[in-house]
This record gives sequence, C-alpha cells and structure tokens, in this order.
Amino acid sequence: MKIISSIEELRDQLRGQLRTAFVPTMGNLHEGHLSLMRLARRHGDPVVASIFVNRLQFGPNEDFDKYPRTFQADVEKLEKEGVYVLFAPTEKDLYPEPQEYRVQPPDDLGNILEGEFRPGFFTGVSTVVLKLFACVQPRVAVFGKKDYQQLMIIRNMAKQFALPTEIIAAETWRAEDGLALSSRNGYLTEAERAEAPALFQMLNQVAQEVRSGRTDLTKIEQQAMNSLSQRQWNPDYISIRKRANLQAPTQMELESKEELVVLAAAKLGNTRLIDNLEI
Repeated sequence: MKIISSIEELRDQLRGQLRTAFVPTMGNLHEGHLSLMRLARRHGDPVVASIFVNRLQFGPNEDFDKYPRTFQADVEKLEKEGVYVLFAPTEKDLYPEPQEYRVQPPDDLGNILEGEFRPGFFTGVSTVVLKLFACVQPRVAVFGKKDYQQLMIIRNMAKQFALPTEIIAAETWRAEDGLALSSRNGYLTEAERAEAPALFQMLNQVAQEVRSGRTDLTKIEQQAMNSLSQRQWNPDYISIRKRANLQAPTQMELESKEELVVLAAAKLGNTRLIDNLEI
C-alpha cells in the first residue's frame, strides 16, 4: 500500500485509473470502516482510502484536538484489506491556503437534525468531500448509512454538481449488542458502554410503534426521548422522517405507506452518539 500526502503525487499515482473506488475516513478505523473498504472493492478497482481529520466540520466546542488519531494501527488494518493507496494529507497539503470557498447544503436538509445541533457541520463535510473527490477523482465512493443525513447530503451534492462519482451506501456495522460502531465509542466508560445499546433498542421500539399503525409521531418521539432521559441520557432528538428528503411525513403520506427512517442523537455522559433505523 502506498501512503501519499501530496495532491500532486496522488494524481500521478492514479493517472489513467478509470474505476477507482474511494472511502474517505477520519481514521481511528474499526470494523465498520473496513467493511466499507470491502464494499468499495466490489464496485471498483483500485481501492483508495483517505485519513484526514477535517477541522472545518468541528464546532468551536467540539472535540477536534481530542479526536482519536491512531495512524499506525490504521495503516496496518488498511494493508490487510488490500487498499492500494492511502491518501493521508496534512492540513497544509489539503488546505494550502485558507479554504474560503465552501459548499453550502440547502437549509431544508443541512440545517435540520444534526445541522440544527451542529451548525456549520455539513458545510465542513461537503467542502472536504468535494475537495477529496477532486483529488482522487473516483468512479465510486462509499459512505455508511450510520451517518444517514450526511450520506443524503453527499449524494445530493454529487447529483447537483454532476460529479462523475457514484455514491454507494453501506449498511451500519453493529456490535453484537446492537451498538453502531463509531470512533467516538472509545470515549465511553465501561458502564456507559454497557448502557449504550439502549439507543438502538429505543429506535427499534419507535419503529415497532410506527409499524403497528400509530400515526401520532410527535407523541411517539417525545415518549422515546423521555425514556432515554430517565436512563440518564441527554437526547438531542429522536425524529421520524421521510427517507426521501428527511422532512416530517404528513398524515396522508403515513396512510400511503411512505418509506420512513427514525434518527436519533443523544449524549451519554460526555459522549454524543447518533444512530438511525429505516422503518
């Protein structure tokens, strides 16, 4: 596996490759990330991964400096997966001058749910992903469904900018107890880790309520948030939305069996976890 930090060297290495499959990451890789590499290989060749902790998507009170960086362990895992190139730019490589041009997602998608609680987050994500696409020029790129809203924003961005990159969605990788794998799980104490699967259990409970025919969605959401609060969580949202655009469904859409997804974000101790479940 070649480890490359400069954009020019990356382009030289990939020149002439027409089926490149790309998996962007922020490192601290776990089995969920590695499953993305395997999916990428099924859709293209060679597989290129990136590791870059993107300052643009962290708010002023978020964990940019604390974000776990495990580069050598990450390299070993990617080598075992047969990744061809690891693009690991420094901030100076990727942002040689201040990144004053930004990609702004539409308000009705970028400023709801995660965007409401993390202002500017999706602008930072969209900007770095567009720049990474410009560097790698992949035919396909793989993103996990765990970051459901992010996946939708990237997919829409690729479509509206007519990018020659197909966005592939990968199912969420879970531990045996149901907890969605995340780099931030490493922040959990032993007791918090034992409690953490309750978030996915709550999503399943909400989904079951909707499948049973209940249409009072606001009440279902509030009951779920109250239940988490009683378990010492601090929920930001549990929200039932349309898969198509993440807007709240109307009663008519519920009756016509609109495809739905329930999304959640909640803090357990000092760790903020997100998850979702298609209904």
